[in-house]
Amino acid sequence: MSGELDPQIAQMIEALDSGFPPVHTMTGAQARATIRSRFVAPAAPEEVAGVEDRLVGGPDGAIPVRIYHPVGAAAGSLPVLVYAHGGGFVFCDLDSHDGLCRNIANRTAAVVVSVDYRLAPEYPWPAAAEDVYAVTRWVSDNCAAIGADAGRIAVGGDSAGGNLAAVTALMARDRGGPALVAQLLVYPMITPDFTTESYRLYGAGYYNPAEALRWYWDQYAPKDSDRTDPYVSPLHADLHGLPPAVVVIAGHDPLRDEGLRFGEALVEAGVPTVVRRFDGGIHGFMTMPSLQIAQAARAQLCRDASALLTGVPAGG
Repeated sequence: MSGELDPQIAQMIEALDSGFPPVHTMTGAQARATIRSRFVAPAAPEEVAGVEDRLVGGPDGAIPVRIYHPVGAAAGSLPVLVYAHGGGFVFCDLDSHDGLCRNIANRTAAVVVSVDYRLAPEYPWPAAAEDVYAVTRWVSDNCAAIGADAGRIAVGGDSAGGNLAAVTALMARDRGGPALVAQLLVYPMITPDFTTESYRLYGAGYYNPAEALRWYWDQYAPKDSDRTDPYVSPLHADLHGLPPAVVVIAGHDPLRDEGLRFGEALVEAGVPTVVRRFDGGIHGFMTMPSLQIAQAARAQLCRDASALLTGVPAGG
């Protein structure tokens, strides 16, 4: 069990949960529009040293990316994180995760490259995964141009983006590069298994309902035959030879158990892995910056990331 809800979340969970749109009754475009309509950009975004939007060549056309340079970083090549946003493979974008990416860049003193990958259902698997991998290759090939160190590249993401980061790590191993120093997986969508205890406990009433999660997988990987492919469900992969991992788990999340299983599987495969449990958290809590638990989780993730990006094992 995951104990009690974080007190700040407990005060707002009913409003959060009742306000979650019934995306499973919508088309992808309708869900996207609904989520986008609710987005309120901060009046004063966190300052970074520089932000650049550009297009990167992908397997089927240009992929928009947003590149963040951290405040106060020492001169010279910086570590770099390729980041995939969450949103159930269907919605969210560069703007929805702009605040988080700014914060990660500053806390880790790293360049962050946020990927506006193609979204389902218009572009089902493997489009999103191939886009994130393509950007990771581009980063490796263009490190000098963006002030980054080709020997210190990491991938990361939250929720669906955590899946895409884990898959990109697999692709990089299987396709001969680029070499990665870390994978940062924040309450990742790892496998379409809706039978876990955490789905039973937290599939309703905790903001990220099971019916929405089923719908996300239906949009992204509609064919059952694809769902055991390692590049859809990394839990089905041979995990040997992957870069060190940090896995952030929210305790009151239907995805809790698959994240824990993936962490265990990485360890069994000999991958240096740190699992950070925030038992009072719900899915998506790290993109709610007013929460103290979100700030604590961001700080811990970035400490772990900084350690791995400077060649020091995470942990402790």
